[in-house]
Amino acid sequence: MTIWNLGSINADMVYDLPHLPAPGETLAAHGLDRFLGGKGANMSVAAARAGSRVSHIGAVGHDGRWAKDRLTEYGVDTRYISEVDLPTGHAIIAVDAEGENLIILYPGANHALDVSHLGQALSSASTGDLLILQNETNAQVEAAQFGRKLGLTVCYAAAPFQAQAVQAVLPYLDFLILNEIEAEQLRQETGMGAADLPVRHVIVTLGAKGARYLQQGNDPVEFSAHKVQAVDTTGAGDTFTGYVLAGMDRGMPMEQAILQANRAAALMVTRHGTADVIPDLREVRDATFD
Repeated sequence: MTIWNLGSINADMVYDLPHLPAPGETLAAHGLDRFLGGKGANMSVAAARAGSRVSHIGAVGHDGRWAKDRLTEYGVDTRYISEVDLPTGHAIIAVDAEGENLIILYPGANHALDVSHLGQALSSASTGDLLILQNETNAQVEAAQFGRKLGLTVCYAAAPFQAQAVQAVLPYLDFLILNEIEAEQLRQETGMGAADLPVRHVIVTLGAKGARYLQQGNDPVEFSAHKVQAVDTTGAGDTFTGYVLAGMDRGMPMEQAILQANRAAALMVTRHGTADVIPDLREVRDATFD
């Protein structure tokens, strides 16, 4: 099967800071790195490194050909990434000494995808394939509708979180992943807790506490996170999601897919960077944790 990812593609400019800046504060960075990023690109790379066939649907500017080449290098099918007359999306990421981060995001080309291009890409999908969306592109609702009509397993990573964006795609979803704060915000907006949502599979990520899996008609299942020394949490959630999707794609029971994704996310937070440093399946399987 194939994982189809309507996803963002960014240049991530990562600044190493002694602490996250307060309003009005000027800080000198200890270092600067540029990585391939964007929630979409991160998830595509993670799923590909976890052993799945991944086709990325997205857009870059004329300045973003390097990002397309990098995705190809990492095993992602990039035939459906178009080039548009807007700058490639980019993120300014500040990371402090404890690994916490703040992110300023410019969407750029990620919000310029032609819906007809989306339809052309998904016309190559097969029943049973997976489709993943995040809230960093345009055409999310159209993609979810296409996916449902084509018999794909439609998945949504609810970040950056907007309750209206989640509600717009909710009728078409088979799988939803969001963090604890986002789940509470969605409950306040809709009156539905994560267990009440009309979605077959829901995962609520809990950061250092792990994750909670809710399947319709079953009791919640809790998963503990591995204890590691975090140096950078950027991209850890995307790595987790990509590995869960790859597990689903390969027919793993959801519990097994989450356990493997937990290992991948634990490794990810011990590394500086985003898509370029996502661990591959061998690293995840060989890793040892206290």
